Amino acid sequence: MLDGKSILITGGTGSFGKAFVKKVLRDHKPHKIIVYSRDEFKQYQMQQMFASDRLRFFIGDVRDEKRLYRALTGVDYVIHAAAMKQVPASEYNPFEAVQTNIMGAQNLITAALEAGVQKVVALSTDKACNPVNLYGATKLCSDKLFIAANAYSGKLITRFAVVRYGNVLGSRGSVVPLYRELAAKNEDLPVTDERMTRFWITLPQAVQFVIDSFNLMNGGELFIPKIPSMRITDLAEAIAPGCRIKKIGIRPGEKLHEMMISRDDSRHLFELGDRYIKMPDFPFWKVVLPEGAVPVTDGFEYASDTNTQWLDVEQLKNVLQQEGVVE
Repeated sequence: MLDGKSILITGGTGSFGKAFVKKVLRDHKPHKIIVYSRDEFKQYQMQQMFASDRLRFFIGDVRDEKRLYRALTGVDYVIHAAAMKQVPASEYNPFEAVQTNIMGAQNLITAALEAGVQKVVALSTDKACNPVNLYGATKLCSDKLFIAANAYSGKLITRFAVVRYGNVLGSRGSVVPLYRELAAKNEDLPVTDERMTRFWITLPQAVQFVIDSFNLMNGGELFIPKIPSMRITDLAEAIAPGCRIKKIGIRPGEKLHEMMISRDDSRHLFELGDRYIKMPDFPFWKVVLPEGAVPVTDGFEYASDTNTQWLDVEQLKNVLQQEGVVE
């Protein structure tokens, strides 16, 4: 699927971008991968990590539509990973989040259509489902922009889909590095609320899920992986057995539990193997379902506290060891 293709990833110097580049260069034969981001130092650091003549670096911001169009010239596939992701930063700088997460999404859509890109997969978050913070609200808006963009393409070849998943183990925004640092100093580990639960996915799993979504998409789908939940207290225990917990209270814009599919989302929702697929709500929009997809039951929802898959302390330890996070 990716062999011989030119692929661009926005926000490509982030955790997902590095893992994606590593995976694709190792297991596939792309024509080239373009890392599009606005931080030249992070691009320099990434250049030192990979020695490949198929890797390109393009300085630019998703807020700049003309620059995006230039970067997308000759590109087949796009992964949109660029975003303001920190909940507190977005709460304090709301319009900056709007400009990057919403205006940036529309800029990419317009540039992709103009450049004749074949497929675009936008990365989303569980916080976009029934959002209570600005980050989630901007990503919900972004999701809807990408889904609706398929109606703009008409007879053009460009198709758009969205992937939504939960917390990523090993990402820069993960609490894991903080817990490791504090545990090494024998300090208390901060927990906002001992009841808190979260969906959990590893970077390799997230990358593979996105690659598989390129294979499955026809345009207009929202793909949600079946992934386990974990309790934040169990994560702390897995990283630092016997650690002391310091309860600090839920931060502004933070949920006790996350949700990836609400009851209202369950309309036009189908189950297929390792994922759920939310199809477009528009009655005129006919998207071909993959073979084997079956509708979910009426009123279905997918939340971190009622999930049927869980990682306990020992399982979390195993995952952390496999990812090289703990010894």
